[in-house]
Formats: sequence, C-alpha cells, structure tokens
Amino acid sequence: MLKSSTCIAAALTALVATSAAADGELNLYSSRHYDTDERLYTDFEEATGIKINRIEGKADELIARLEAEGANSPADILLTVDTSRLARAKDAGLLQAVDSALLEERIPANLQDADNQWFGFSQRARMFFYDKADVSNPPATYLDLAKPEYKGLVCVRSSTNTYNQTLLAAIITNHGAEAAKEWAEGVVANMAREPQGGDTDQLRGIVSGECEIAVSNSYYFARALRKDVDGLSAAIDTIGIQFPSQDAEGAHMNLSGAGVAAHAPNKDNAIKFLEYLASDQAQVYFSNGNDEYPAVAGVAVAENVAALGEFKADEVNLSEVAKNIPEAQKIFNEVGWK
Repeated sequence: MLKSSTCIAAALTALVATSAAADGELNLYSSRHYDTDERLYTDFEEATGIKINRIEGKADELIARLEAEGANSPADILLTVDTSRLARAKDAGLLQAVDSALLEERIPANLQDADNQWFGFSQRARMFFYDKADVSNPPATYLDLAKPEYKGLVCVRSSTNTYNQTLLAAIITNHGAEAAKEWAEGVVANMAREPQGGDTDQLRGIVSGECEIAVSNSYYFARALRKDVDGLSAAIDTIGIQFPSQDAEGAHMNLSGAGVAAHAPNKDNAIKFLEYLASDQAQVYFSNGNDEYPAVAGVAVAENVAALGEFKADEVNLSEVAKNIPEAQKIFNEVGWK
C-alpha cells in the first residue's frame, strides 16, 4: 500500500532535519530579500564553519510553512521583518526561548521579546517626508498627521502593511485605544489617494505631485541617497525630512528580527547565528549594506543613513506593542483604512 504524499513529505522533512543536525548546518527561513545580506551569511559560514541552507519567501508563507511542518520542520531560524510577524510566529508556537547572556547584553530590552523568543537586530524609523516647496509646517508628531490642516495631502500604505500595523499598535500603547482610533480616522480623512504600493511609492507620490506628505520607513529614503532609485533619487533634494514626536515619545522604530524555531534540529548553531547578528561586524553591515539602523547601541551607521540626522527613538517595549497589534487591525477595519 502506497503512503500518502503527506506522509512521504513528512518523512523527507524529518530526513533533512536529521542530516542537517549531523552535518553541522543551519537551516534558515528568511523573508529578508536583500542581496546585501549575502555578506552576513558568508561571513558567518567562514567564521564558524557552519553551512547555511536558506529557504526564502514571504513572511506569511514561511509562517504557514512552519505551522504545516510542525515537529518535523527542519527550520532552525525564522528571520523576518517587523514586530507583528515575529509576534505572530511566537503566538503560533513556532519559536522557542533562547538563553544567551550575549544577546541579553547586546540587544536592548525594548527590542526583544519578553520571553526571549525573538530579538531585533536592525531598525527602521517610521518617518514623515514632505514637499519642501509646498509644506512649511509639516506634522511634528504622529498624532499631528490627523489634523484637518493636512486634509488631502497624505500618501500612506494600506492597513494590511505590517509597518502601519505596528505603528498603530505603538500609538495604542503610548496614547490609548481611543486616541489611536481618532488618529486613524483623521489620517483616512487626510489621504490624498487610496493606499497603494510600497513605501518607495509613497515617496514617489511627493515627486509626482500626488501628495505633499508621505509616511515611509527611513531606509527607503536613505537607499535613494546611496544609489539611483527610479522616480525618486533625481528629485531627492525637493523632499524634506521629519522625525516625528521628538518632544514626545520619539520616532517609532520597525524591526528586522529573528528567533529560534520551536523544533530546531540545530539549536546550538541557531543561537550562534543570533549572537553573530548582534556582533559589531553584522550590525555595521545592516547599516552599510541595507541602510538600516543597528539595534546595538554605539555601532556606527552608514554615511547615507547618518545624513538623515540625529533623532530620538521611541523606547517603548516592542514586546508590549506586539500585544496591541490585533486591536490595531480592528481599528483599521472600523475606520475604513483600506
């Protein structure tokens, strides 16, 4: 009698896991799609002799894959972008606690899970950008973006975007659910167009004249300073920069982070990889290679990232923010933020 395809797949997955453990390898599930990350992987392999096997995909797909594989999953590490996805993986039981004095020392407490199931390794500031010629008084705080004076001026991504979900969850944490709902309602009223595209498209909206204020993560703008980004770099000098809430909580920071998979066959290697990501070498490369801010304090940032200027970052505990992500999505739905 032939085995079902599901049983065969499970057996093959278990075989891969056993082989990987025996050969001193690391199985990495990553939703980071940056060519510059190649250096992170090759440097780790050269330093440790541990071979990295990568499976890359969208975060939701990788989380679904981990759920389907269950205890037979060969995954050692889930590396992804944004607190919301890290929290989703934890809540689904896909990660495990890590005991590492090095990670506790290097990664600030507000950038890691309260139960040590995930850690942030690089950051992006959620910022305002504006047309210098037309906007003389850009919003100073996140809550200001909802003021009627900015009606019809704002370009921002959809409510399904994880960056926006975590931002709204942070607003709930810092200001309460009622203030957060009023903010979301105000931003919807101030939109210059229905949400569309990615963060770079919001910045291009300023250049094209579709909007005068855009919400975007810092590294999209910093990238356009470092290299040519179509529809943006040529007009970069016409765009002003605003780090929000500098006299209040500070600029919201989105994370790129990772955790050890719940059934990691190579747990020791996985912890070594997380500790490597917290090293000065890796932290510098996050900034130089992908225009991000390091998670570790005191690590120098790339010249184009430094060109954005110094700012105060919100030090709210992102593990607490993660708890408010479901409420944030509920608010988005209630106010009609598409």
